[in-house]
Amino acid sequence: MEFEPVIGLEVHAQLKTQTKIFCGCSTAFGAPPNTHVCPVCLGMPGVLPVLNREVLAFSLRMALSTGCRVNRESRFARKNYFYPDLPKGYQISQFELPVAEHGEIHIDASDGKLRRIGITRIHMEEDAGKLVHDPEWPVSRVDLNRTGVPLIEIVSEPDLRSPEEAGAYLRKLRSIVRYLDICDGNLEEGSFRCDANISIRPVGASAFGTRAELKNLNSFRHVEKAIAYEIERQKEVLLEGGAVVQETRLWDPAMGRSTSMRGKEEAHDYRYFPDPDLLPVVVDEDWLAAIRDALPELPDARQQRFIDEYGLTAYDAERLTADCDLGDYFEACLAHAPQVKLAANWILGDLMAWLNAENLSITESSVSPEYLGQLLALIDGGRISGKIAKTVFEEMVKTGQDPKAIVEAKGLEQVSDAGELEALVARVLAAAPDEVAAYRQGKKKLMGFFVGQVMRETRGQANPKLVNEILKRELQ
Repeated sequence: MEFEPVIGLEVHAQLKTQTKIFCGCSTAFGAPPNTHVCPVCLGMPGVLPVLNREVLAFSLRMALSTGCRVNRESRFARKNYFYPDLPKGYQISQFELPVAEHGEIHIDASDGKLRRIGITRIHMEEDAGKLVHDPEWPVSRVDLNRTGVPLIEIVSEPDLRSPEEAGAYLRKLRSIVRYLDICDGNLEEGSFRCDANISIRPVGASAFGTRAELKNLNSFRHVEKAIAYEIERQKEVLLEGGAVVQETRLWDPAMGRSTSMRGKEEAHDYRYFPDPDLLPVVVDEDWLAAIRDALPELPDARQQRFIDEYGLTAYDAERLTADCDLGDYFEACLAHAPQVKLAANWILGDLMAWLNAENLSITESSVSPEYLGQLLALIDGGRISGKIAKTVFEEMVKTGQDPKAIVEAKGLEQVSDAGELEALVARVLAAAPDEVAAYRQGKKKLMGFFVGQVMRETRGQANPKLVNEILKRELQ
């Protein structure tokens, strides 16, 4: 029997506000434990939460950017459950009346076609704290700095059908929140994470199977591996005559498997009810229109513009626009680089290879886009060869120095004087009469030998295009 996976993702994006969702405490990451707290986020008796207006503005930006219907009125609710890192004994979230619903994004499917992935809802909520497990003693400590940090939860429709589609969907969402500058998308710090709901059903069936939830996946690779594992686990259960249990499972990346954590709760288990301390959220139409007008160019639109305006392939345009900072770097480089394709090749090739090897982001590059553009202009103008440019680039990586200064200081400028090269070619041909005769008898591959001899004589600084022209003329 063939099975089809059905996957839905719940993505939590931590918003880049300076203060928490219902109080004035800092949201800065990495502070000493329990220093960014106050009576409100600690849930002390008698305190009253006040909604951070910027949290709502960021939520609306995401809703508009994913085609969601913004609800004129939404409400906060109390989600009741007991856990050591939840000081109030409940989480303030949204339930029946979220801020936005019924959106969509499009991803590239494995067959090369665009696939629509529906978004069920986007809602605002506060984050919980964090348990810090002692590596030496059987003790867990509670850090409540993260308590009250604002989140939006983006819930997809069960439209995903493979681990790869889930990865593509997550990458697209991360790209959007970074373009909007509402979330840094840092998976390692947990500011962008997801829960995955997976079930399987016979191919062609319309009813959903029993789902299991994988919690707090914080890397694209882990998401794809965990979903693939869960699909195979459920297949084995069904093929052996068992029944999939609705539960929450934890992914162990070291072991490459998931383990059962607890039975999966339903909405009624949380005993949602409207938060009595918070008024309904009513969105002003003029303010919503102003937010819509201020939206930046988003990844899909920028990708299409790169294709139309710069003549890039869809593949190169997608890679250059997936990260907003990389797209900015490319366009800044083009202000100095004469050839679009050359700039794209160097950025996606040499530059990204170095950044990946050093585990650096494009914003941490010691090679500025202006200097990379100037390096490419030196190649295009014939002042240096592509091979010499690699040497110059290595020096730029180390020093961040101007490529022109490096070329001049190291004497790397290309030899393009026709008279000088003609004399050099004559000496090379005179020193290899047997090879010249063989070339003229049809062994055209010897051209590489002659070019190599000239390049050796000039320590690689001869203009290869001009060398080839002179050699062809002299060998006729």
